[in-house]
Amino acid sequence: MKLSVGIVGFPNVGKSTLFNAVLKKQQALTANYPFATIEPNTGIVDVPDPWLKPLSDIVKNEEQLKEPPPIIPATVTFIDIAGLVKGAHKGEGLGNQFLSHIREVTAICHILRDFDDENIIREGASDPKTDLEVIRIELALKDLETLNKQKEPKGKLNLLEKERWTAVQLFKQGLERGVWIKNIIEQEENPNKKQILQSTAKQLNLLTAKEEIFVVNIDEEKLQKNDLDQLTAYYQKLLNEPKEKIIVMNNKLEMDLAGFTPEEQQILLKEYGLEKPALERLIKTAYNTLGLMSFYTAGKKEVRAWTIIKGSSAQQAAGVIHSDFEKLMISAKVVKVEDFIQYQGWNNCKTKGKIRIEGREYIMQENEVVEFNIGK
Repeated sequence: MKLSVGIVGFPNVGKSTLFNAVLKKQQALTANYPFATIEPNTGIVDVPDPWLKPLSDIVKNEEQLKEPPPIIPATVTFIDIAGLVKGAHKGEGLGNQFLSHIREVTAICHILRDFDDENIIREGASDPKTDLEVIRIELALKDLETLNKQKEPKGKLNLLEKERWTAVQLFKQGLERGVWIKNIIEQEENPNKKQILQSTAKQLNLLTAKEEIFVVNIDEEKLQKNDLDQLTAYYQKLLNEPKEKIIVMNNKLEMDLAGFTPEEQQILLKEYGLEKPALERLIKTAYNTLGLMSFYTAGKKEVRAWTIIKGSSAQQAAGVIHSDFEKLMISAKVVKVEDFIQYQGWNNCKTKGKIRIEGREYIMQENEVVEFNIGK
């Protein structure tokens, strides 16, 4: 599934440091000068998942295997994109490259600097609220440029052409009032009209239609001396965004943590009064923001988390495993992962009446263990 998160922000705010942290290796250049990143770096990271190991252990016992089957987690693709500066929509800095690379991602992860370090150059960055406003203005101006290039269709028009042009006009009016296209789409209550808005935004690859998450990169000292929930509440009010989409962290600390063993991580985290690395929450937040969820297959060959879009049918889920399965699927044997673990596998779940047989149109729920019945 070509779904990805673009890491964006002003130069020297910690984008590449964060990228290296999520990949747990030094892949992107981190340097104290603007535009250290020119071509985007791409990396695929595992989604933290507490269910996979228990599932693997259960399959080992139920199938009487010598070793637990291999575990394959779900993943999220992160892309480290060149720093933005004011005037990017007109090509300032690396603006044209920056904006073209953002068009290719599904969601935007804003990195906002709120740390003081006189040794790290500020290149346009001011404070989290102002920086976010500037970046959003640049994205909105670029979208307006795209929309203004659209020509009103002439002659005898079909309904779809009329609706698409109406959507273009609605988007232009909204952006001129400072309303993001994503919000325009969310506010539309008519399902058919919403679908037209979504398809038009996707067709034009509009930047302000993308989902967002927010990472505030703060000083180690501030992180150590303050309660994380209080810090998140502060930035929630400052940025006027849902707390579920705000992750407060020190990017350098997270990069350092990535090089330690889990035991060593716990010792260091304790010094900062933290329970676990912020990266886990970032990756999970990115996964949820993209509108994704997991289902599991658990067999001798492997235990695997498969990624699907929320609202997918069982038939569509089967197609993620293999394209032929989508056409040939007959039914699905389904059990909640909690039941699968509680009753230790398929056999006991069957005895306890926890297994359901669902058809092709069944809407998948999060965290189900599934076995598809495929025809020939």
